[in-house]
Amino acid sequence: MIEIENLTKRFGPIAAVQGVSFRVGKGEVLGFLGPNGAGKSTTMKMITGYLTPTSGAVRVLGHDAIAEPIAAQMVIGYLPEGAPAYGDMTPHQFLDFCAQARRLAKAARAPAIERAVALTELGAVLQQPIETLSKGFKRRVGLAQAILADPPVLVMDEPTDGLDPNQKHSVRKLIAKMSKDKAIVISTHILEEVDALCTRALIIDKGRIVADGTPAELMARSRYHHAVTVVVAEAQADAARTVFRLQTNILGHEERPAGEGRIGFTLLPRPGRSIVETLLQTLRDKNIEAHEYIVEQGRLDEVFRSLTSSDARKGAAA
Repeated sequence: MIEIENLTKRFGPIAAVQGVSFRVGKGEVLGFLGPNGAGKSTTMKMITGYLTPTSGAVRVLGHDAIAEPIAAQMVIGYLPEGAPAYGDMTPHQFLDFCAQARRLAKAARAPAIERAVALTELGAVLQQPIETLSKGFKRRVGLAQAILADPPVLVMDEPTDGLDPNQKHSVRKLIAKMSKDKAIVISTHILEEVDALCTRALIIDKGRIVADGTPAELMARSRYHHAVTVVVAEAQADAARTVFRLQTNILGHEERPAGEGRIGFTLLPRPGRSIVETLLQTLRDKNIEAHEYIVEQGRLDEVFRSLTSSDARKGAAA
């Protein structure tokens, strides 16, 4: 539903996006990740036709976003960064204006507005001037206009920005519900959102894609993939350390106080190895009680840092 090929955008000597290519199909929620200035918003603006690429191609449902921008924009719902709106309008007035701009038939406008208001829970502020609303409600007004015409493609820049935890939960549920029939791209800095919501994640840095895969595939690249955290009594900590040193599949461990006279050890396995069964059996054989243990799937934040930090860039350049 979205096809991006060798997309590049330059601002004078600065290459904001460099040769980006990816596709998004029906039923996919693509999490678009990257540090500030990585090129996420610029890429989204090119997909939605608000910026013209320096080179490359963008197709949305087969429409060339450069040659036929209106046709492409008609099938996209776009929530830009900051969700700009006319402050002197009420949400109802703004959504009616957007419905007309979307060329919705007059008879279809009221049902479309009613549906968008219900999904984004805007009923309580529908007749207030937008400029008087909280940041969270303004964001929901922006989300309502994005889904107003029930478009098959959604592009959303930080859709939960400014929302409280309950509102974030509601918006995530809404995106998950809509995703069955749509292609959705969301930019986010909230890594837990990627794990909870996205079917796939793409990490961009310095205008280039540095990773593309499911959240599980990305977490498998973490040094904490299959890591085991074990909590033991402080009195048995030295014995436990000896056990850890003798385990050939353990590369190393991290320690932290666990309260109540206990210590937590996070044990890092060699790549591709699972250590939990052998580890727990060895602790039992040595009469060391594991008060609790957790097996990790990996940590997206650690993978993100490893791919986008200054050290990672130096390594890639070398």
